Amino acid sequence: MDSLKALLPTLVESMERHGHLNLDETIRERLLSLSAATIDRRLGQVRVKAFGARGKKRTINRVRKLVAVKTFADWEKTRPGFMEVDLVTHSGPSASGSFVHTLVMTDVASGWTECIALPVREQSLIVEAIIAVSARLPFPLLGLDTDNDSAFMNDTLWDYCQQKGLEFTRSRAYRKNDQAWVEQKNGAVVRKLVGYGRLEGLAATAALRRLYEASRLYVNFFQPSFKLKFKEREGAKVRKHYQSPETPFRRLMQRDDVAGNTKQRLEEQFQKLDPMLLLKHIRDAQAAVIEVLPIV
Repeated sequence: MDSLKALLPTLVESMERHGHLNLDETIRERLLSLSAATIDRRLGQVRVKAFGARGKKRTINRVRKLVAVKTFADWEKTRPGFMEVDLVTHSGPSASGSFVHTLVMTDVASGWTECIALPVREQSLIVEAIIAVSARLPFPLLGLDTDNDSAFMNDTLWDYCQQKGLEFTRSRAYRKNDQAWVEQKNGAVVRKLVGYGRLEGLAATAALRRLYEASRLYVNFFQPSFKLKFKEREGAKVRKHYQSPETPFRRLMQRDDVAGNTKQRLEEQFQKLDPMLLLKHIRDAQAAVIEVLPIV
């Protein structure tokens, strides 16, 4: 603001000469006597309205510097509880206006996946969704890994992770492979269940939440998926070796770092589940989502 303070006498005189200002002499003297710090403080709200995105960018950059980077290779050895997090948009062919988003959380060690619909893309809603998901996980939530989206790179999520003692990491910019597990679930779970149509409003959010509630048990107990075991490079080629396809439930049951009482609860829950009934609930919930799709 030092430059503006230096400019003020010339600017005020010029604006008065051309009829843009007609200041009382007392007000004129007070205006020209303002310090650079006072000018900066007084223009704070004006700056927010005019350059909100710029201020937002500064916050993103500051939080991004606090959040450690975790690459694909850093996930080779991890235990259940460290989850990749991403947002899937339901905007349809146009990204204009307000539309529903799905928050996807995938456990790297087991593939256990939880989805929750959000009416808008907003950081406090993301934290609320994470809290809701963590309460029903079969293991303690230990860490979150996100991309560099401003929906995640903000004080709200950073402060929540600090308060809960969660490890907060991020992928490298433009490196989707760093979040390979949640990216895979974006397609295999969200897009397969919901498709690519536009969903907007609270009714659509509620319908989508019912669908995820109906599908989560089937996805985690009955839907097997491949998991990358390791990669090896042969010259310019990279060969990927996968584990045999397993459900998240079976992967948790096979791990030594999952508590015995947790395994017992999961086994008891599994014995009560009827996959055909779960599929019926999914189809009924999908029909409800179709009903709230906008008429084209």
